[in-house]
Amino acid sequence: MLLFRRKIFRIKLPQRSLVLGERTLLMGVLNVTPDSFSDGGKYFSVNAAVKQALDLERAGANILDIGGESTRPGSKGITAEEELRRVLPVLERLRGKLNISISIDTQKAAVAEAAVKAGAAMINDVSALRMDPQIAGVARRFKLPLILMHMRGEPRTMQKQPFARDVMHDVQSGLQAAVRRARKAGVSRSQIILDPGIGFGKSYAQNCELLARLPELARLGYPLLVGTSRKTFIGAILGSAKNPLPPSKRLWGTAATVVASICGGAHIVRVHDVAEMAQVARIADAVVNTG
Repeated sequence: MLLFRRKIFRIKLPQRSLVLGERTLLMGVLNVTPDSFSDGGKYFSVNAAVKQALDLERAGANILDIGGESTRPGSKGITAEEELRRVLPVLERLRGKLNISISIDTQKAAVAEAAVKAGAAMINDVSALRMDPQIAGVARRFKLPLILMHMRGEPRTMQKQPFARDVMHDVQSGLQAAVRRARKAGVSRSQIILDPGIGFGKSYAQNCELLARLPELARLGYPLLVGTSRKTFIGAILGSAKNPLPPSKRLWGTAATVVASICGGAHIVRVHDVAEMAQVARIADAVVNTG
């Protein structure tokens, strides 16, 4: 079996550095929202969110990704003020309680900056600076890692507009353009992480194609983050397009996509079920690192 061997990267955080590539890092998802596709409302209260954050760390998360705005297909977005009302109390309660780094999942520079001042050490922008280019300035000023994700269109319409004819070309060119935006704004090349955006404006078949062709994205020369956890294409494959399995039934399908991601070169996998995916990643790493 020929597997893609990951390149080793080192990204700098305010208080530490993270080595990417020696083993797969797990980014635990914490949605502080009432309407996310997989767990909407479950961690909307501050107490529930704080408890879940601590549970994710204990389960084996290396990074905690906190988001206050749902980007599920069809979502319309919220104001920066509402987003801050959701995430800041959680960040403030977590200050000094976690040993892992926090990433803020946002498309707004104002939210990113406030979250960084409250303790976030990474910025995860699913719009790759298209929604608010000033996010790059926040990353530059605070010298933080910046995750740039490919999304075709916007959450409200991304699954309704025509899909790309050549998904790999679409993702590669989109990510390269995002890198140019970040670099022009002064973000260090060594602080950029790329995400192909599984499920964001792609068909079910295109999501599978991206996983199969991840090594081509790895050759762009940046660390890769892949988020497949509980996504609809998994439910459609296990069920049907018209009757997909619900998110709660997609654990083993997610596990298969995590293995595919790691074998294709992913440095970080973004997941909801951290304890289970920690075992999956450990075995996949053992296979990938053999020889």
